[in-house]
Amino acid sequence: MTKYCKGCGALLQNEDQNAIGYVPTLDSSYCQRCYRICHYGDVTINMQKGIESAETFEKIDKLDGVVFWVVDLFAFEASMIPRLNQKLPGKKIVLVLTKRDVLPKTLTDRKILEFVDDRLHEEGIHVEAAIILGGLLKGGEECEHSIELLQEALRRYAHEQNAIFMGVANSGKSTLINRLLSSSDLTTSRNPGTTLDVVTIMNGDHFIYDTPGIENHHSILTHIPAKDLKTLIPIKPVRPLVTQIYENQSFAVGGLARMDVYTNGKATVVGYFSRSVSVHRGKLEKADELWKKHLGGMLSPALDTSLETMHTYHAPHFEGKLDVVIQGIGWFCVSGDIKDIYVKVHKGIFVTFRKAMI
Repeated sequence: MTKYCKGCGALLQNEDQNAIGYVPTLDSSYCQRCYRICHYGDVTINMQKGIESAETFEKIDKLDGVVFWVVDLFAFEASMIPRLNQKLPGKKIVLVLTKRDVLPKTLTDRKILEFVDDRLHEEGIHVEAAIILGGLLKGGEECEHSIELLQEALRRYAHEQNAIFMGVANSGKSTLINRLLSSSDLTTSRNPGTTLDVVTIMNGDHFIYDTPGIENHHSILTHIPAKDLKTLIPIKPVRPLVTQIYENQSFAVGGLARMDVYTNGKATVVGYFSRSVSVHRGKLEKADELWKKHLGGMLSPALDTSLETMHTYHAPHFEGKLDVVIQGIGWFCVSGDIKDIYVKVHKGIFVTFRKAMI
């Protein structure tokens, strides 16, 4: 009988120790990769860049059920999937917004939903409904309340139908399903690409499907070494880093991104990043010297070895407050008397300029 890993969905095999799905004996329930992730946090085969998205969408399209699209609120732009309705024609989609607990508590759920509605409209994406969840990693009352909301959404939108959980790699699908089913069967980790194929779980009279994370090569999380992921992915509420500036300034997010702000007068810059990420502020005139001297040292983690290999984005003119989002790791909110903003990142990483979330 053909067997698949209960944790990641990979086809089990005992012929190649260096290949996906390897088990010493075929009567195992979990592949060796999942076993080592769960017990040692050791990713023996790194699938960080995800599974080919066209292949994953093809599998999801063939499944019968309602799609529950899991989106990481903190990494919202990196979780967006352009033309989602066209990629899954005829599928009913419910938006599941996770990691609410990572955002500041001063940001209300109402404002989150208004922001999300605006962004979905801009992207031309239609969903049946949206729910906000938090506390899934740490458990407790917030987690219990979140699971009650999810169960109600399942009853309302997937009544007598299967539920298909999908989303960009590292959005928290497997963690969410484990909490929903009060189980630890699905393998979870901070590493994108943990789930490798569709995992089918019986839930009463219907199925729940956990699917591989959709690849996003434009997120820093796809490119950064696995050892640095714990630095970049917040598990505690972010503390806004508020700075008042009166002259041209430069802000370095580790060695991964640099934002140069040219100001005509007073301005405010607020950073929203993991507490483990160092944000260095200094005079713009000294920024190049600092970057050349400390990239890979004080300015860590880093993907580049010099400014020459990085791509530069130029912010559009704006009124009010502007979010400058470095996909995957956080954002700056900028307001005041701004003349120009330039952002340098590793080539291929997207920077999104949007109306402020907070």
